[in-house]
Amino acid sequence: MTRGWLAALLLLGLTSIAHAAIDTYQFVDEAERSRYRQLTQELRCPKCQNQDIADSNAPIAADLRREIFRLLGEGKDNRQIVDFMVDRYGEFVRYKPALSARTWLLWFGPGLLLVGGALVLVIIVRRRPSAATPGQATLSPDEQARLTALLDEQPADTSRP
Repeated sequence: MTRGWLAALLLLGLTSIAHAAIDTYQFVDEAERSRYRQLTQELRCPKCQNQDIADSNAPIAADLRREIFRLLGEGKDNRQIVDFMVDRYGEFVRYKPALSARTWLLWFGPGLLLVGGALVLVIIVRRRPSAATPGQATLSPDEQARLTALLDEQPADTSRP
């Protein structure tokens, strides 16, 4: 009976492997295959979000790979293919979005935050009171007179601890 359960578990585990899609496309030449790889690695899977469509097993990624292959077969260049994908799925499909009014914060935001943080740090450090330097009078004249009087009253015998 345990052998039956082990066999069932093994078959269940192998079914997930059988569902993994492997694209088998016939390319005209190695240059076209290289362009296909480059395009599938620079476009993001809309479902997986942080995975390119070359590595994704999502059905939408398979559709995108198939669409790229079709567009390559039609003779489209890389820019036309990427523009087609952006028109269809939005700027999110690119790992490196184009610089535009909508994406300037994405491109320059981290640098602006870094510069802003450095400015805040400089302002905080400059406003902080500086430590008293030796020889600088930090006591009022009355306090200085009282301190002098107290020091003069102490006995001169310093042999005791």
